[in-house]
Amino acid sequence: MNALSRFASPLGRVLIAAMFINAGVSKISGYAGTQAYMESQGVPGALLPLVILLEIAGGLAVLVGWQTRIAAFLLAGFCLASAVLFHLDFDNQMQAIMFMKNVAIAGGFLFLVAHGAGALSIDNRGASA
Repeated sequence: MNALSRFASPLGRVLIAAMFINAGVSKISGYAGTQAYMESQGVPGALLPLVILLEIAGGLAVLVGWQTRIAAFLLAGFCLASAVLFHLDFDNQMQAIMFMKNVAIAGGFLFLVAHGAGALSIDNRGASA
């Protein structure tokens, strides 16, 4: 089981981090559209730079396993806030699915908060396997 855990932890970090790094970069190229969407949902568009910073920096931190518990905690909160702010329309099946997706991703981040980055991470450099 130890060998499985050794490789599952970094793979899991890559998979969950890729989503946020990609989303942050996409928001840069689609800045005006993202800002307009946020404002249409009652969220100040002025928060967009912070969103981009959190997604990219937090995603990179999780990817390499640096300050993983802090980054994962912040990204879990972001996922839950996004679920409530943007996907709370349960009469719309797609929005209900997006809500649950965000909640599930937050759960994955909370596992990182609880258990740390695992093997092959900056947080655990020098730790024996």
